[in-house]
Amino acid sequence: MTENNPTKQLNLDGPMTARDFATWGVEDVAYVRHAIVDGKPCWAIFAADGSAIGAAPDRDMAFAAARQNDLEPLSVH
Repeated sequence: MTENNPTKQLNLDGPMTARDFATWGVEDVAYVRHAIVDGKPCWAIFAADGSAIGAAPDRDMAFAAARQNDLEPLSVH
């Protein structure tokens, strides 16, 4: 099996460990949610680990920015 990131290997011989589960997809996902930045409403973009990576004026642009950076955007409510 070829993976996109050869430095990140999962143990496929047994059950998934808690660490494997916690980091699964962490490099592939961005979370998008409504936020207030500098007193203005926007859509904030976060990495899976919770760090802020960007913002956009509307939801569609936030999703497009995530996709342009090879991330799968997900909404957080």
